[in-house]
Amino acid sequence: MKAFFSYLLISLVLLQTFSREVLVVDFTLNRATITARFCVNKARPQLHCDGKCYFAKQLKKQEERENKSAGPLKERLEMLPAAFSCWQAAPTRPACRPAPSYAVLVPGRYAAPLAAVFRPPLG
Repeated sequence: MKAFFSYLLISLVLLQTFSREVLVVDFTLNRATITARFCVNKARPQLHCDGKCYFAKQLKKQEERENKSAGPLKERLEMLPAAFSCWQAAPTRPACRPAPSYAVLVPGRYAAPLAAVFRPPLG
């Protein structure tokens, strides 16, 4: 039962996310039916509309639905800077760190000579 609901929720989220792509696929699969039923320019075939006018209307409706659903959230997010305009954080000073100094490696100035460390095994 949990798997069913998880697949259902995932499919709903994907349908909402890819709503424009679903419209495009629907238009390409049903182009002949859309042209016969909904095309405004059936009387003028020289325009080669082929249902693109109906498709443009559907895309505009979809965009209006998306803007309408995102409207209140967008307004709330735009009001946030005005609500916090009286509050100011303390100014921060950049921390000046001294440049790191690295020891210069000079041959012969190591703690142990290289010959003492790297020698072949005995016998």
